[in-house]
Amino acid sequence: MGLNNIFKTMLILLCAFLFAIPSFAQKDKIEGVWLNEEGTGKVKIYKAKNGKFYGKIVWLKEPLRDGKPKLDIENPDEEKQKEPILGLLILKGFEKDGDDEYEDGTIYDPKNGKTYSCVITHNGDKLDVRGYIGFSWIGRTTVWTKTTFEE
Repeated sequence: MGLNNIFKTMLILLCAFLFAIPSFAQKDKIEGVWLNEEGTGKVKIYKAKNGKFYGKIVWLKEPLRDGKPKLDIENPDEEKQKEPILGLLILKGFEKDGDDEYEDGTIYDPKNGKTYSCVITHNGDKLDVRGYIGFSWIGRTTVWTKTTFEE
């Protein structure tokens, strides 16, 4: 193998390594699967291409109602009442603010069909999820626990 071929091989390997670096990018600390406070559902939080964070229901303790998948029957939009709760996008549009806070997002509660403004605070293996209307100090906080996705 000539010096020219060795140089080309090293250049190809270097380029391959540089293109692989983004795939090793560290996930944000809220990305992953979280168990709600009641232990009835798990939500997977992920960062979308727009840089904002979203979360969808990936597990339900009781996914069926009358032998069929639970539907979003409390949704005020009649078309959405036909959508299953499992897979439902309930966290939308969160932006990171500092090290541990995520704001400017919304949380949808399929139990009552209402959407609330929301702030999420990361606290180790816990998330403080605060839904509110108007002012964040007028609301309710639930604590979610980091978990894995298991059926």
